[in-house]
Amino acid sequence: MNTVPLREAARAVVLDPHQRVLLLAYDEDGGFWATPGGSLEAGEDYPTAVLRELAEEIGAADVLLVAQIAERSQTHPVGGREVRQIEKYYLARIAASNIDPSRATQTDTIRTSRWWTLSELRATSETVYPLGLADLIADILSNGVPENPAVLG
Repeated sequence: MNTVPLREAARAVVLDPHQRVLLLAYDEDGGFWATPGGSLEAGEDYPTAVLRELAEEIGAADVLLVAQIAERSQTHPVGGREVRQIEKYYLARIAASNIDPSRATQTDTIRTSRWWTLSELRATSETVYPLGLADLIADILSNGVPENPAVLG
């Protein structure tokens, strides 16, 4: 019996005071944009992992971690190995001035970062993960943080 290993990951939907979302560009798999985040380290909980990942990937400081807003489960390759990944997404509020890539310590394969407006996110033909991110953000901006995290496809 071949079981797929579990990988727990914490990700951030980063919004600035202008309601723009920060996405990171990657070249692998034909290129895509994604929210910051990564796998939990031993003994770490999800909120701690989100804050660590934001510091490591984008040099974020003065992060207001609001709440868990979504989760997603999927099987996909990570480092050439199939894993079942459980991702929990947290809303993080950060001013653009509190992000400094020169402070980032683990940029992995991040090519660049960009702030997106909701209309730009809805209009893009580029691949953005997680799927449904624009609808999730629109719902939060209209209705506030959901009582229960949304389940993303």
